[in-house]
Amino acid sequence: MSQPTLLLERPAQPDAVSRRWPRGLTGLAFVAPAVVMLGTVIAFPVADAVWLSFTGSEQRFVGLANYGRLIGDRDFWSALENSVLFTVASVLGHLVLGLATALLLNQAIPFRQLFRVITLVPWTLAAVVVAMTWRWMLDPQLGIINAVLASWGIRGIPWFDNPHLALLAIIVTNIWRGFPFASIALLAALQAIPKEQYEAAAVDGASAPRQFRYVTLPHLRFTLVIVATLDTIWNFKHFDLVQIMTNGGPAGATEVLTTLTYKVSFENLEFGYASAIGVVMSLVLLTVTVFYVRRVL
Repeated sequence: MSQPTLLLERPAQPDAVSRRWPRGLTGLAFVAPAVVMLGTVIAFPVADAVWLSFTGSEQRFVGLANYGRLIGDRDFWSALENSVLFTVASVLGHLVLGLATALLLNQAIPFRQLFRVITLVPWTLAAVVVAMTWRWMLDPQLGIINAVLASWGIRGIPWFDNPHLALLAIIVTNIWRGFPFASIALLAALQAIPKEQYEAAAVDGASAPRQFRYVTLPHLRFTLVIVATLDTIWNFKHFDLVQIMTNGGPAGATEVLTTLTYKVSFENLEFGYASAIGVVMSLVLLTVTVFYVRRVL
């Protein structure tokens, strides 16, 4: 009986298309439509805004005049200070309240799933709904918050007429609306912590605060950095709550960079100067983004 003949497979030969189309360009071809789309809707407007920042009336080139005007503009520096204060207070409030809520929702409490759903409600509401609701609640005459304070002997707080209280009212509103994002992100990180580590810490005699410090926080560090960075970017360019609740008042006490840019561009029609403010905002956010990328990647 003859032995079976072993058939050796011949290596596949590249076809004509493969020879004409290098393999490295295949991935580029797939992402090219997305790159073109992003370039159209993002890169072009950004480039146009940068160009406008060097122009004055009738889009005449004025060089760095708009940026020089920023240096001596008290309204710009006041809006920048308010933006930084609003962002720092909001981010800290989101992290503290979000972490406390996440720790609570991670416990075996009754109706835990229901409470998790309820926690998301502020995050799902439209900004205009949140702003109008809280403005009515803080109304000096008809608001429920002043009614509760009046029962404690505190009467007639003018939340939106006092420069310091107006900004505080917006910050509290923003914290209430935004903390669910931090809460859900941190809750997911808490659920990923191995329970064996808590058991080992308990065996070693670690109290609950020490377990939180040496077990929980190290596992949450990465998530806290991501949440804080993204939240900083979102809040620094916040517009809707401020615009609806106070329109930057009283007397510019709650004016932030976004509302100032809106007024300079659409009310004063100074598009070049408004673009310069927008470019400065973009540079600040770019710095935060670089920090975020370096920490995450």
